[in-house]
Amino acid sequence: MANRLPEVIATDDPQLATAMEHDAAHTEHVEPSALGLAPAGWVGLAMLVFLGILVWKGVPRLIAGGLDSKIAAIRQQLDEAKKLRAEAEALRAEYAAKVANAERDAAAMIEHARHEADLIVATAAANTEATIARRQRMAEDKIAAAERAAVEGLRAQAADAAAKAAGELIADSHGEGADRALVDQTIAAL
Repeated sequence: MANRLPEVIATDDPQLATAMEHDAAHTEHVEPSALGLAPAGWVGLAMLVFLGILVWKGVPRLIAGGLDSKIAAIRQQLDEAKKLRAEAEALRAEYAAKVANAERDAAAMIEHARHEADLIVATAAANTEATIARRQRMAEDKIAAAERAAVEGLRAQAADAAAKAAGELIADSHGEGADRALVDQTIAAL
Protein backbone atom coordinates (compact mmCIF):
# COMPACT_ATOMS: atom_id res chain seq x y z
CA MET A 1 0.00 0.00 0.00
CA ALA A 2 1.18 3.42 -0.85
CA ASN A 3 2.06 5.76 1.90
CA ARG A 4 -0.64 8.37 2.01
CA LEU A 5 -0.78 11.58 3.82
CA PRO A 6 -3.93 12.23 5.76
CA GLU A 7 -6.30 14.45 3.95
CA VAL A 8 -7.72 17.40 5.73
CA ILE A 9 -11.33 17.89 4.85
CA ALA A 10 -13.44 20.57 6.30
CA THR A 11 -17.04 19.49 6.93
CA ASP A 12 -19.97 20.57 8.95
CA ASP A 13 -21.25 17.04 9.35
CA PRO A 14 -20.48 15.83 12.88
CA GLN A 15 -20.72 12.16 11.96
CA LEU A 16 -18.32 12.48 9.09
CA ALA A 17 -15.84 14.41 11.24
CA THR A 18 -16.02 11.76 13.97
CA ALA A 19 -15.51 8.96 11.43
CA MET A 20 -12.47 10.73 9.97
CA GLU A 21 -10.93 11.26 13.36
CA HIS A 22 -11.54 7.60 14.16
CA ASP A 23 -9.86 6.56 10.88
CA ALA A 24 -6.86 8.82 11.54
CA ALA A 25 -6.34 7.39 15.04
CA HIS A 26 -6.25 3.76 13.87
CA THR A 27 -3.94 4.23 10.91
CA GLU A 28 -0.95 1.88 10.87
CA HIS A 29 2.31 2.63 9.18
CA VAL A 30 3.17 0.00 6.63
CA GLU A 31 6.76 -0.35 5.34
CA PRO A 32 7.46 -1.46 1.83
CA SER A 33 8.90 -4.93 1.36
CA ALA A 34 10.27 -6.94 -1.50
CA LEU A 35 10.55 -10.72 -1.47
CA GLY A 36 9.67 -10.60 2.17
CA LEU A 37 12.57 -8.37 3.17
CA ALA A 38 12.23 -4.92 4.60
CA PRO A 39 14.66 -2.11 3.59
CA ALA A 40 16.93 -2.84 6.58
CA GLY A 41 17.09 -6.50 5.50
CA TRP A 42 18.07 -5.50 1.97
CA VAL A 43 20.83 -3.19 3.32
CA GLY A 44 22.14 -6.03 5.51
CA LEU A 45 22.01 -8.47 2.58
CA ALA A 46 23.86 -5.95 0.35
CA MET A 47 26.56 -5.52 3.03
CA LEU A 48 26.97 -9.30 3.32
CA VAL A 49 27.27 -9.63 -0.46
CA PHE A 50 29.77 -6.74 -0.57
CA LEU A 51 31.89 -8.25 2.20
CA GLY A 52 31.69 -11.65 0.52
CA ILE A 53 32.98 -10.16 -2.74
CA LEU A 54 35.82 -8.44 -0.84
CA VAL A 55 36.79 -11.73 0.79
CA TRP A 56 36.43 -13.64 -2.50
CA LYS A 57 38.71 -11.12 -4.33
CA GLY A 58 41.36 -11.37 -1.57
CA VAL A 59 41.11 -7.82 -0.28
CA PRO A 60 41.91 -8.86 3.33
CA ARG A 61 45.07 -10.57 2.07
CA LEU A 62 46.01 -7.40 0.16
CA ILE A 63 45.36 -5.26 3.23
CA ALA A 64 47.29 -7.68 5.45
CA GLY A 65 50.14 -7.79 2.88
CA GLY A 66 50.24 -3.97 2.74
CA LEU A 67 50.26 -3.79 6.52
CA ASP A 68 52.98 -6.45 6.71
CA SER A 69 55.14 -4.54 4.23
CA LYS A 70 54.60 -1.35 6.24
CA ILE A 71 55.50 -3.22 9.43
CA ALA A 72 58.66 -4.60 7.77
CA ALA A 73 59.63 -1.12 6.55
CA ILE A 74 59.06 0.33 10.03
CA ARG A 75 61.11 -2.49 11.59
CA GLN A 76 63.92 -1.81 9.12
CA GLN A 77 63.80 1.91 9.95
CA LEU A 78 63.86 1.08 13.67
CA ASP A 79 66.87 -1.21 13.15
CA GLU A 80 68.64 1.54 11.20
CA ALA A 81 67.77 4.02 13.94
CA LYS A 82 69.20 1.62 16.57
CA LYS A 83 72.39 1.25 14.52
CA LEU A 84 72.67 5.03 14.09
CA ARG A 85 72.09 5.52 17.79
CA ALA A 86 74.77 2.96 18.64
CA GLU A 87 77.18 4.68 16.24
CA ALA A 88 76.32 8.07 17.71
CA GLU A 89 76.90 6.78 21.24
CA ALA A 90 80.21 5.26 20.15
CA LEU A 91 81.24 8.57 18.56
CA ARG A 92 80.16 10.44 21.68
CA ALA A 93 82.20 8.09 23.86
CA GLU A 94 85.17 8.42 21.51
CA TYR A 95 85.00 12.20 21.56
CA ALA A 96 84.54 12.20 25.33
CA ALA A 97 87.69 10.09 25.60
CA LYS A 98 89.51 12.44 23.22
CA VAL A 99 88.42 15.44 25.27
CA ALA A 100 89.57 13.74 28.47
CA ASN A 101 92.91 12.88 26.82
CA ALA A 102 93.26 16.43 25.53
CA GLU A 103 92.57 17.79 29.01
CA ARG A 104 95.16 15.42 30.50
CA ASP A 105 97.64 16.35 27.79
CA ALA A 106 96.98 20.05 28.36
CA ALA A 107 97.46 19.63 32.11
CA ALA A 108 100.69 17.69 31.50
CA MET A 109 101.89 20.36 29.06
CA ILE A 110 101.12 23.10 31.57
CA GLU A 111 102.93 21.19 34.32
CA HIS A 112 105.90 20.59 32.00
CA ALA A 113 105.95 24.27 31.03
CA ARG A 114 105.87 25.28 34.71
CA HIS A 115 108.70 22.88 35.45
CA GLU A 116 110.74 24.24 32.52
CA ALA A 117 109.98 27.81 33.59
CA ASP A 118 111.13 26.99 37.13
CA LEU A 119 114.32 25.45 35.69
CA ILE A 120 114.90 28.49 33.47
CA VAL A 121 114.35 30.83 36.43
CA ALA A 122 116.70 28.73 38.59
CA THR A 123 119.29 28.61 35.80
CA ALA A 124 118.96 32.34 35.22
CA ALA A 125 119.34 32.99 38.95
CA ALA A 126 122.41 30.73 39.10
CA ASN A 127 123.85 32.36 35.96
CA THR A 128 123.14 35.80 37.39
CA GLU A 129 124.83 34.88 40.65
CA ALA A 130 127.78 33.40 38.73
CA THR A 131 127.99 36.50 36.52
CA ILE A 132 127.82 38.76 39.57
CA ALA A 133 130.49 36.69 41.32
CA ARG A 134 132.67 36.66 38.18
CA ARG A 135 132.32 40.41 37.70
CA GLN A 136 132.98 40.96 41.39
CA ARG A 137 136.15 38.86 41.10
CA MET A 138 137.11 40.78 37.98
CA ALA A 139 136.54 44.07 39.80
CA GLU A 140 138.47 42.79 42.82
CA ASP A 141 141.26 41.60 40.50
CA LYS A 142 141.32 45.00 38.79
CA ILE A 143 141.39 46.71 42.17
CA ALA A 144 144.15 44.37 43.36
CA ALA A 145 146.07 44.93 40.11
CA ALA A 146 145.63 48.68 40.48
CA GLU A 147 146.77 48.43 44.10
CA ARG A 148 149.79 46.35 43.03
CA ALA A 149 150.54 48.77 40.23
CA ALA A 150 150.22 51.68 42.65
CA VAL A 151 152.41 49.91 45.22
CA GLU A 152 154.97 49.00 42.53
CA GLY A 153 154.83 52.55 41.22
CA LEU A 154 155.39 53.88 44.74
CA ARG A 155 158.19 51.36 45.27
CA ALA A 156 159.73 52.33 41.97
CA GLN A 157 159.47 56.00 42.84
CA ALA A 158 160.81 55.27 46.33
CA ALA A 159 163.66 53.22 44.85
CA ASP A 160 164.41 55.97 42.35
CA ALA A 161 164.31 58.58 45.10
CA ALA A 162 166.49 56.38 47.34
CA ALA A 163 168.92 55.71 44.52
CA LYS A 164 169.18 59.41 43.72
CA ALA A 165 169.56 60.26 47.35
CA ALA A 166 172.16 57.52 47.82
CA GLY A 167 173.97 58.68 44.74
CA GLU A 168 174.05 62.21 46.03
CA LEU A 169 175.20 61.06 49.46
CA ILE A 170 177.86 58.86 47.99
CA ALA A 171 178.98 61.60 45.67
CA ASP A 172 179.20 64.03 48.54
CA SER A 173 180.92 61.72 51.01
CA HIS A 174 183.17 59.64 48.81
CA GLY A 175 185.95 60.83 46.79
CA GLU A 176 188.07 59.28 44.15
CA GLY A 177 190.38 57.56 46.59
CA ALA A 178 187.53 56.00 48.55
CA ASP A 179 186.02 54.69 45.37
CA ARG A 180 189.28 53.01 44.38
CA ALA A 181 189.56 51.29 47.71
CA LEU A 182 186.02 49.97 47.43
CA VAL A 183 186.64 48.70 43.89
CA ASP A 184 189.84 46.97 44.96
CA GLN A 185 188.05 45.36 47.86
CA THR A 186 185.28 44.08 45.67
CA ILE A 187 187.73 42.64 43.15
CA ALA A 188 189.62 40.91 45.84
CA ALA A 189 186.44 39.39 47.23
CA LEU A 190 185.73 37.84 43.93
